[in-house]
Amino acid sequence: MRLLHTMLRVANLEKSIAFYTDVLGMKLLRTSENKEYQYTLAFLGYGNESENTVLELTYNWGTDSYDHGTAFGHLAIEVESVYSACDKIATSGAKIVRQPGPVKGGSTEIAFVEDPDGYKIELITAKSAGKGLEG
Repeated sequence: MRLLHTMLRVANLEKSIAFYTDVLGMKLLRTSENKEYQYTLAFLGYGNESENTVLELTYNWGTDSYDHGTAFGHLAIEVESVYSACDKIATSGAKIVRQPGPVKGGSTEIAFVEDPDGYKIELITAKSAGKGLEG
């Protein structure tokens, strides 16, 4: 078994694709449209779906907002340096909601950014990714 993808519902597919490709450096892997049920899917990621977990963006036609609820937390992405990643992200105009620095109670360097729909994305410095608080 392996994790295939995570799905997020988005209000503006083009704007979301631009954020994940232009700001976070993912590649648009494929799209599909279902006219009968009025939705479009876009799959993005850092590598081929056959070997990597990817992100599925779902646009339900005519829906311009969603309630995120309280269960979903965030996506996490490994970056070489949260500091340089945030410098680049800031120049794109994207929203940084937690400035880069050590996680509270540990040494792992993180930051949080927000996509166009308000989903949080945690950036984790590569040397600390997968190592817990003390990374």
